[in-house]
Amino acid sequence: MNAAPNGASDAALRAQAVAAIRRMDTLGLNRGTTGNLSVRASAAAGGGMWITPTGMDPAELGVDELVRVGEDGTAHGDWEPSSEWPFHRAIYRVRPDLHAVVHAHCVHATAVACLRQPLPAFHYMVAVAGGDSVPCTPYHLFGTEALSLAVAQAFADRNACLMSNHGLVAGGTSLAHALKVALEIEALCEVYLKALAAGTPALLSAAEMEAVIERFKRYGKARRR
Repeated sequence: MNAAPNGASDAALRAQAVAAIRRMDTLGLNRGTTGNLSVRASAAAGGGMWITPTGMDPAELGVDELVRVGEDGTAHGDWEPSSEWPFHRAIYRVRPDLHAVVHAHCVHATAVACLRQPLPAFHYMVAVAGGDSVPCTPYHLFGTEALSLAVAQAFADRNACLMSNHGLVAGGTSLAHALKVALEIEALCEVYLKALAAGTPALLSAAEMEAVIERFKRYGKARRR
């Protein structure tokens, strides 16, 4: 795994992680002890990732409760890491450009995941996940190597995926980026479900989505002079 992003200290990353998991609860992405998140740990800290512990309410979580899981899967800390740590590690291995991963059981994305179908190109903002769809992995038991392999495959060319009968996973170059992706996909899933209830949504073509993806590469990055 790569070092922590942008030279941020591990103390800063852990504080960001605690703030982010609480924000996910406030925003309705998670409820109580559902969901989890991680950030890459620096080489100075031993590498691997900092991840939320299993079964702990965000309101009770402090920086000292985060668990560092090394690249070899060894946990370091007073608590057990989230049971989903294997797919977090799998994402970091396949995507060295990503430095944060969030997993949520948010209502609308989970509803689409329970249909066991990807989120198609019904709206141009689907490109926020890095392609013309948000893939949906086959169902596998949580915390298993089979689920990790499926998620890693989905993340090979995407920044997010749905997991059948489970929920949403989103990654980013930072926690802020990962949360942005997760929030956008949750909102898109809500719109998609409403469109399905009214009829059959029209889908954008591959060429139309390719134009959106190309535009996204420059969007919001130009400085006015």
